[in-house]
Amino acid sequence: MDLLSALGRGLVIGFVIAAAIGPISLLCIRRTLVEGAAVGAVSGLGAATADGLYASVAAFGLTALSDVLVGARRPLGVFGGCFLLALAVHSLRTRAQAAPDRPPRTLLSAYATTLGLTIANPATILSFAAAFVGLGLAGHDAPAAAALVLGVFSGSATWWLILARVVATFRDRLGPGSMDRLAAGSSVLIGLLGLVAIGASLTA
Repeated sequence: MDLLSALGRGLVIGFVIAAAIGPISLLCIRRTLVEGAAVGAVSGLGAATADGLYASVAAFGLTALSDVLVGARRPLGVFGGCFLLALAVHSLRTRAQAAPDRPPRTLLSAYATTLGLTIANPATILSFAAAFVGLGLAGHDAPAAAALVLGVFSGSATWWLILARVVATFRDRLGPGSMDRLAAGSSVLIGLLGLVAIGASLTA
């Protein structure tokens, strides 16, 4: 596989997997609505980094590590679900408009939380393993594998940046009341998805 083809395939895979609606999407949407486009975009880049890490596991054929991650999907799913649930409860207890005396979220915090949550999501590694094995992209030589990983990260990052920009544009047209309702609704959905993740992991 030539490097340009590998990069292009990685771009498509990264974009498509990132575009799937899930808790990370809702979290980035809520953060963009409440805290602005920069926080939403950096949160998305944390998820893109995790996508790149999991893509590297699949692309470089690291089957032993992949087996460990798949084997740990139950505790990872419970941890990620509990974190989402706690995040939703905390979000519901705060107003959409940040209080003047509350310090704003740092970009590092926004990046790190979505990075950790995406890594803890067992569906991520399973999605990349299925995509790479199904398309015959696993276990290539190092340059092609690196191009695939770069493509996945770039495709995923492109989706998150587009999402943050679109939501930020929509945010500018909303009044405070509408923002409160949307933020509360997204928090409830995040909490429900956390409960689903916990239930699915415990019954797997």
